[in-house]
Amino acid sequence: MKLITHHSGLSHRRPRRPEAVEIQEKRFGYFPKVFRWHGKRYDVQAVERCWTVANRAPRLYFRVRCDEGMFDLYQDVRGNTWHLTPLAT
Repeated sequence: MKLITHHSGLSHRRPRRPEAVEIQEKRFGYFPKVFRWHGKRYDVQAVERCWTVANRAPRLYFRVRCDEGMFDLYQDVRGNTWHLTPLAT
């Protein structure tokens, strides 16, 4: 598990399983722009990649770059919930 250190000196470990995040703002009504994870605000500098996984629970994935690092976020389309997932290696 990769350790992420924030500018505040706090650190979180990258999750092994998806964890819920709150999308606080979207760019163009679609792309994540600001999200909150473990009570901390993350400002998305860029969406590096996006893709769709169409199965029983369709998901929209976004690889985003923030000052704190790269994150994979996905939206569960049916439940309209957002999650942070471990980066694929």
